Amino acid sequence: MTAWQKGFALVALAWAMAVAWGSLAPTSAIPQQLPWDKFNHFVAYAGLAFWLRLSGRHWLTALLVAIGFSILIEYLQLAAPGRDGGDWQDILANSLGACSAWVLARMSHWWRSSRNHTAR
Repeated sequence: MTAWQKGFALVALAWAMAVAWGSLAPTSAIPQQLPWDKFNHFVAYAGLAFWLRLSGRHWLTALLVAIGFSILIEYLQLAAPGRDGGDWQDILANSLGACSAWVLARMSHWWRSSRNHTAR
């Protein structure tokens, strides 16, 4: 693992901790009205998959870890005061976010490789 990958692994860990705190904190500890709830879920797990990938994880591993973490958090919310957990719509938004990170990365890879071939 390179120094960059170690740094990105720390960012991924911090990102996951922030997502967990925001998801598991009692409702009294967070703002009551967050705009675009499902968009927030989408971005949180897109970011997690992205940082996991930059930490050197294979894309499939990063994707599955992000989705698995999403499901775990949703069910842990059942024990959090004032939280409704296990929401399949949240899990769907989380999973779509993680998948979008994969799609964007593939598109970026394709675009960079096509630019390299045309520059020759």
